Amino acid sequence: MSEATELKTAKRGPTKAQWTLAASILAITVAVLLYRILVWQHLEQTSALFIGIPSVLAIILALTPRAETTVGMICKVITIAMLISGIFLGEGFICILMASPIFFAIGILIGVIINAVRKPEHQKWPGTNATCLLLIGAFTGMSLEGTSARLSFPQQEEVAVTRALPIRAVTVENNLAAAPDFNHPLPAFLRLKFPRPVEAHGAGLNVGDRRIIHFAGGEGKPGDLVMEVVEHSPGHVRFHAVSDHSKIAHWMTWEDADVSWKEVTPGQTTVEWKIRFRRELSPAWYFGPWEHYAVRLAAGYLIDTTASAR
Repeated sequence: MSEATELKTAKRGPTKAQWTLAASILAITVAVLLYRILVWQHLEQTSALFIGIPSVLAIILALTPRAETTVGMICKVITIAMLISGIFLGEGFICILMASPIFFAIGILIGVIINAVRKPEHQKWPGTNATCLLLIGAFTGMSLEGTSARLSFPQQEEVAVTRALPIRAVTVENNLAAAPDFNHPLPAFLRLKFPRPVEAHGAGLNVGDRRIIHFAGGEGKPGDLVMEVVEHSPGHVRFHAVSDHSKIAHWMTWEDADVSWKEVTPGQTTVEWKIRFRRELSPAWYFGPWEHYAVRLAAGYLIDTTASAR
């Protein structure tokens, strides 16, 4: 190779592959640092994690010089970042699974917008820079949800499930007075890697009687949920959550479980299980429906186990 050819090659600068690798390393490094900061500040359950980090990843990667397949690169790096979080940062399978749709949706949205303004018929870098400023402003605002009470949507939630059971009302009350039975298979969604109730202690429906429910398996260390009877009248009992040391407390805080039942015809009893809880994950528009679905399944499961013979 002649000296002129060598100089020409040297002036070309980094290749597209080198730019991509550098941007990927930078994006993942920034994401890891941001994650550590959020954990340090106890903000890992807020939109700062679930919207903020994928936004930062996507914007860094979308601005990579010579990037032609921006969306594809963003998706690949987000996948790598989530795998790293699962291996090294302590996030379990269920967290990665639940967060992956919002991570990819934000990354793809940002990539598509920046790709669009980069087209020849649009403004090039000036337009891209203005778009990035708008994106940063918009996603910064969305990332603040949950970081303080003033920046949070209402977190108090309630789910009610009603079933007709082919048993007498007295049987329902007797079963509720006994320790909960968790020998029946949980719904498929609740078996994904959530902690599972494996055993329970305590009985009675008098005010002050407690149920100690032990959760194990899935993500997190084993722990107990303690529920106490705070109201009891014919056809109604209310349990209040005294404490919860299971991993579930990381996602939601149990408050009350109201159970009411009425024998509408001989041998046919309608049971309603109403659960009140506090949603601990943000954004509300994403995690609210997921938590409602999980709690609705749990309430239905508890009603079904009430129908079982003891």
